[in-house]
Amino acid sequence: MLEQAEDNWQTDMGAAFVGERVVFRGKDLFTELNDTSWFKHFIFGITNKMFSDDEIKLMEKIWSLTISYPDPRIWNNRVAAITGTAQSTGALATAASTACSEAIIYGTNAGYLAMDFIIKAKEAVDNNKNLTNFVLEELKIKRAIRGYGRPIIKTDERIAPILNEAKKLGLANGPHVKLAFEIEKILMHSKYRLTLNAAGIDAALMADIGFTRRDHYYATILGFSAGIIPCYIDAVNQKEGGFFPFSCQRLNYTGRDVRNW
Repeated sequence: MLEQAEDNWQTDMGAAFVGERVVFRGKDLFTELNDTSWFKHFIFGITNKMFSDDEIKLMEKIWSLTISYPDPRIWNNRVAAITGTAQSTGALATAASTACSEAIIYGTNAGYLAMDFIIKAKEAVDNNKNLTNFVLEELKIKRAIRGYGRPIIKTDERIAPILNEAKKLGLANGPHVKLAFEIEKILMHSKYRLTLNAAGIDAALMADIGFTRRDHYYATILGFSAGIIPCYIDAVNQKEGGFFPFSCQRLNYTGRDVRNW
């Protein structure tokens, strides 16, 4: 395998022929994709599919309304602000914060797991399985269902705005979205009383336009950057070390006493 790969990389993704042309997933970048928006271009690179303009608008709305806010208290944005307050670079801030966006209970993996669940639920219904039994069994085994439930408060303020935008585009009534709300009713009448959250509605909307679990994961990797970069800029333009400092008196130290070295 290594002998075959030496100086030889086989790919359908593309290549740059310097001084001549650029091929992007089999299309000429300068003639066939020259009128394509950056976001559509980005999604095409991930999926090898050309989505409609309305589907692209929906994806953009999902990013802008449900994923990325410039609040430095949010876990990944805090990393960007700390990087800024240390006077490091924007690229490092964005890279570190993006890496921190990959987590099981939130971020890119939460979105992946939410889509995994809604797709499996749809497959179960299509195979004439009882939806209530499927949902409660999933909850029993995994003790959580990604896409449902939220700490601190039960409601999710992001669902109504993104659904309104999806309705304007005629993309709010797909089978996965309808199923997501049926599941919410089941969970609300259980002892857990879980409600649909933004990860759940995003996953359902994306599944309805043909995204796979992996497509959804890859597309969301950069989705947090619209909140990350402003938090970095805010911190780097203020006094160094001034982002949420802690006085020593606030630290509850329980280790050993002062030692001589």
